[in-house]
Amino acid sequence: MPDQGKPCLVHTRTSRGSASRRTAYDRTVTATTGAASTSPTTIHADRAAGTLDIEWADGHRSTFDTTTLRWLCPCAFCRGEAGLPGWLDSSPTLSSDQTRLVDVALVGGYALAPTWGDGHHTGYYTYAMLRARCPCPDCIARRDATPASVGVTDRHEEHA
Repeated sequence: MPDQGKPCLVHTRTSRGSASRRTAYDRTVTATTGAASTSPTTIHADRAAGTLDIEWADGHRSTFDTTTLRWLCPCAFCRGEAGLPGWLDSSPTLSSDQTRLVDVALVGGYALAPTWGDGHHTGYYTYAMLRARCPCPDCIARRDATPASVGVTDRHEEHA
């Protein structure tokens, strides 16, 4: 299959600001999601700063702090399944380990899978969901103005 889209570089930084040791996720891949608004060109996980920065193909930039990112975890354990509530529905107090980003892996050309300090690693954060939940002031204002058009629900928006 021919490459589609722009390269997507995922990298992390150590607390000293130098590039961390290279691992499988520290490589250039091709993002194959169709729309420019959900195609990342650069993904930067800064573990020391506790942020995940995404630059999208349309030029938009999203910066998630790790607490917000953990509250967005879409996995069955955190969100619930089969009509049962998830762990995040209990409004837990997140520990520093639960919001400490340890690793980020690419999932195909459509998602990221972070590993947290407490070992949790089952959430696949799709690029579409990350873009829909962008925490920048412009995106928050747009969601507030038209909440039904988002298409992604976040039962824990008060924490995001």
